[in-house]
Amino acid sequence: MSTLRRKVPSSGSLFVFEAAARCGSFTRAADELCVSQPAVSRMLSRLEEHLGVRLFERVHGGARLTESGSLLYRRVQEGFSTIESAISEIEARATGIETVTLSVSTAFTTHWLMPRMSRFTERFPAVDMRYQLMAGRIGGPLVDVDLGMRYLEAGSLKAADTLVLPEFTLPVCNPHYLAEVVQAKRRGVIPTVIGLDHQDRAWAAAFRAPGRADNALEFSDYAVVVQAALLGQGVALGWLNVVSHALCKGELVPAPGIPQVHSRLCCLVVPGHRPVRPIVENVRQWIIEEMRADMLQIDALYPQLKLSSLLAGAL
Repeated sequence: MSTLRRKVPSSGSLFVFEAAARCGSFTRAADELCVSQPAVSRMLSRLEEHLGVRLFERVHGGARLTESGSLLYRRVQEGFSTIESAISEIEARATGIETVTLSVSTAFTTHWLMPRMSRFTERFPAVDMRYQLMAGRIGGPLVDVDLGMRYLEAGSLKAADTLVLPEFTLPVCNPHYLAEVVQAKRRGVIPTVIGLDHQDRAWAAAFRAPGRADNALEFSDYAVVVQAALLGQGVALGWLNVVSHALCKGELVPAPGIPQVHSRLCCLVVPGHRPVRPIVENVRQWIIEEMRADMLQIDALYPQLKLSSLLAGAL
């Protein structure tokens, strides 16, 4: 630490640098830090002079990091994140409550996590669970969260990424809808296909009638797609990590059509720039245990899906 003190003009300059780099503007950084823009500019100029390199290129409407600036910004982010994590852990130990933030889809939260929250609370009575929810496709970097669910290509997994199960889809519907509409198609009733906006509906071929247009319901949020299927509004393509609870309970059942194992893997990932707290690792392991228990139950209920053989290579 004594060496670091000699390498920067002041510890405050690192906070100013981080704000300016993140905001992409000296003015916005000054507003965030409640100081004047000239004060930010002077402090960063002193930091650049002290290091002997340019950290920013002044551009119209803001400031852009140089190669040296980008390198320093990554390391400063990692350091600040580690410090923040340590402080949060100290605070949690003092209060007895630890916060864990998940980056997950609204569909997974609504249809898989919420039905088992009583079990979660029983297992983790001192955890305050927070959520960063995504209504559409899940993806993107983890920002200000402890754990995220993402679909990743097999070749892109990092050491810290933990496999939950392969991306597995199958058509599903309410059991009454299966009996009264899908299996009664011979009477001329065309099942309704429920899907996401702009979703490829090739999977719905089994529910089409020659020369007739699809009956379709489309939504922008997959949580609503699954809810519509639960309410008996039609047949939806079910992602197994979302609909497994409903399949176990018999609230949804497999509909005609071909289950598919895709190339991507459903994984639980952690931010790469900070250490994983023990409680986060425990929550991650609990999600995996619960999901694997669902798979065993679904395999017993619906052996025609051949889940055990389809998933054996990946689990």
